[in-house]
Amino acid sequence: MITTELFLIAMAVIFSLPWLVWRLGRTDYWAPLVVVQIIAGILLGPGVLGRVAPEAYTFVFTPAVIQSLNGIAWWAVMLFVMIAGIELDLKKAWVHRRESGITAGLALGMPLIFGCGAALVMLSAGGGWMGPQAQTWQFVLGVGMACAVTALPILILLMEKLEILRQPIGQRILRYASLDDIAIWGVLALILMDWERVGRQVGFMLAFFVIALLYRRLMRWLQERDRWYVALIWLAVCGFGADWAGLHYMVGAFLAGAVMDAEWFDQDRMDLLRHHVLLVMMPVFFLSTGLRTEWALGGYAVFAAAGLLLVASVAGKLMGVHLAGRVLRWGPGEASIVGWLLQTKALIMIIFANILLDKAVITSDTFTALLLMAVASTMLTVPLVAPKLARLRELVHRHH
Repeated sequence: MITTELFLIAMAVIFSLPWLVWRLGRTDYWAPLVVVQIIAGILLGPGVLGRVAPEAYTFVFTPAVIQSLNGIAWWAVMLFVMIAGIELDLKKAWVHRRESGITAGLALGMPLIFGCGAALVMLSAGGGWMGPQAQTWQFVLGVGMACAVTALPILILLMEKLEILRQPIGQRILRYASLDDIAIWGVLALILMDWERVGRQVGFMLAFFVIALLYRRLMRWLQERDRWYVALIWLAVCGFGADWAGLHYMVGAFLAGAVMDAEWFDQDRMDLLRHHVLLVMMPVFFLSTGLRTEWALGGYAVFAAAGLLLVASVAGKLMGVHLAGRVLRWGPGEASIVGWLLQTKALIMIIFANILLDKAVITSDTFTALLLMAVASTMLTVPLVAPKLARLRELVHRHH
């Protein structure tokens, strides 16, 4: 069979398998379609399908097919990260800076400390976790940060499902997550600081700052229908610049979105674009992510590491938010809801882990453990938050 035919077989599998499991298994409450797609990607990867049915795996996923899928995955994830950048509303965070700063700081700091601890435990247990290009501090900080990440786009999806996105509590959670999002990309840039290329990186940041000011002026002058096209050109240019400077194209994609204002675009159209990217292109990214999973150290070690990372990330996030709730004197039950929602990991953490793997900071085994942790943490969210929300609404109802 020629590459085109194999590519189309792969696409048919990518779109049919997760959807059938999600639809027929009615998994929506504890595993939204996004999560099922990520799990399907892992199962179709070399670690599972490649072991169970190596002929089928090598027949469909030839190097040419994988390369084609990667191209779609790169563009999909850049669009997705750009939209997340556009939706950051730092003006609101600035208005409520004390409350946002305390909460975001503790919600990021505690799981970061716990995650760094987990990384040190993994290193002391034996080799095979740290990537060949990494120094110890990069590995520890990278894994620690992966435990602290909140997935803003998935958080938006889950809050839509729980019907709190446009409510005050939902808007508050978005503020905390936005601040943490910026910190995450900042730390990532620090981890990826390539001292041989530091001149390039400084040059890129300075050039970006100047060009972004001109770009903002241009976008204000353009009509909305032209802004969409110009935004895509801007995305490609920023992604290229960041990658050339050694920072990674996804850092560029995030910066491209972060310097744009949400009010330049029609909100309904932006929601639709996010929805369509998730529907049409992101499943390819999830599969290409699954194709990178490995179980070289044996499943038990990887599962044990995933369990350790999950405990570190969830316990750290909940402790941090509960501390913030105590300092800021929140109402009963609020800290728990905020904490469980902020520990949603899926997508951004997978993107983060992909970058660490690309740059050889972590090995495929660590990547697989992080991926399992991300899936588990996201599956916990709705089942744990929905009953707490119902209780909180009951309390409010009684007071009225």
